[in-house]
Amino acid sequence: MSEQSSDQSGVQSTEPISPLTKALSEYIAGTADRALPPAVAEKTRHHVLDTIAAIVSGSRLRAGRLATGYVSRLAGVPEALVIGTSFLVPAEFAALANAMSGHADETDDSHLGGRFHPGCGIVPAALAVAELKECSGAQFVRAVALGYDIGARLNMSMGYSEPNNRPGHSTHSLGTAFGAAAAAAALLRFDARQVRHVLSYAGQQASGIGYWTRDAEHIEKSFDFGGMPARNGITAALLVQAGGTALDDIFSGADNFLEAFKPMNDPSMLIEALGERYEIMRTDVKKWTVGAPIQAPLDAMANLMQKNRFTADQVQKVAVRVATDEATIVDNREIPDISLQHLMAVMLVDKTVSFKTAHDEARMKDPAVLKERAKVQLVRDGELEKQMPKRVAVVELTMADGKMLSERVETVRGTAGNPMTREEMIAKARDLIVPVLGADKFQKLSDKIFALESVKNVAELRPLLQTA
Repeated sequence: MSEQSSDQSGVQSTEPISPLTKALSEYIAGTADRALPPAVAEKTRHHVLDTIAAIVSGSRLRAGRLATGYVSRLAGVPEALVIGTSFLVPAEFAALANAMSGHADETDDSHLGGRFHPGCGIVPAALAVAELKECSGAQFVRAVALGYDIGARLNMSMGYSEPNNRPGHSTHSLGTAFGAAAAAAALLRFDARQVRHVLSYAGQQASGIGYWTRDAEHIEKSFDFGGMPARNGITAALLVQAGGTALDDIFSGADNFLEAFKPMNDPSMLIEALGERYEIMRTDVKKWTVGAPIQAPLDAMANLMQKNRFTADQVQKVAVRVATDEATIVDNREIPDISLQHLMAVMLVDKTVSFKTAHDEARMKDPAVLKERAKVQLVRDGELEKQMPKRVAVVELTMADGKMLSERVETVRGTAGNPMTREEMIAKARDLIVPVLGADKFQKLSDKIFALESVKNVAELRPLLQTA
């Protein structure tokens, strides 16, 4: 049975509210005062540090520089920091720039079940609103975890996370937009009705089309994955804060969101186990700063190198088996950090893949790398496709002496099933942040993030994230 809604003044709405929307909006509204389990809070801090590291390093890449230049002309209202700069802009534009920097490369986190990159958009959106409203670190952490919960559940409930169930829509935009909107609403301490209006504005802005896979420069992709949904989520919340009213239930009634997007799963998954199952615990961190489908192949090659001492010249052929759908994303791409063949060749030459080498376009023309790249064969494996959304890879080496070596990786380091330690997270972040902000700022920033619950005002992070 549906029920009617009323705002804080007692004004009654004539629109019925479905049980699903009622439960969802009430949960979001209660986030700011709801403590997280210790393990969830710790994992959230990991993802905050990891995303900030992606933003800082990405601010120096093409997508980050473009986004920063775009919003610099909008610096009239100083609400939130554009990370890696010294200027403040309106919150929604800080989120846009920081989110595009967050996915300017392939350093940010990913959620396999929801098939999206939550951190690059949700963390910048939550950070910008937390700066604007001078929220505490504890509230910020809770809002980030909430954003992951809502974004992942939205995608899973729509069924678009299945490889063959995407009618052109981009899961990366949809989940992130609703996650960012939910995080912003929680930080603004909206009541349930205001939350429902935020969801309505988020639904109206729901966008993103799957042709991002054809983006050869990672700029439109960074807008699709991070910048657009982060900006749209905050815009939805700030419109409501300004007094904007909207539909009370976008998930039921005539021409509702679900009818428009034709979900292929169960919409009740939107609220399934809220407060019990935290999606940030099921979100992966990248050990390697490259595209997600290449994580397992690089792990497999690293394992083979550790177990068997050999040089690149001793390898005659490299067969890399990945899921069919995943292969399309990374097959001979023009961008170094999402080209599987290129990165496997770099691994053979260098014995590792660093952030620097993964983003070095000149290495794509290096004769030594091209020599090894010619040996790499990408195999679209239908059996591995059945393992999705779990990314499994098999690397098979044919050696010059005829010997065959093979390594199968089921659970990459950094994934939910094989998580990195706090120390590993700090080491990864240090490699990305220190070249931009310096060692002293990095150490203070890392310490601050791992003590966020004691931070009274998130704006305290600002001096540690800016440059002169």
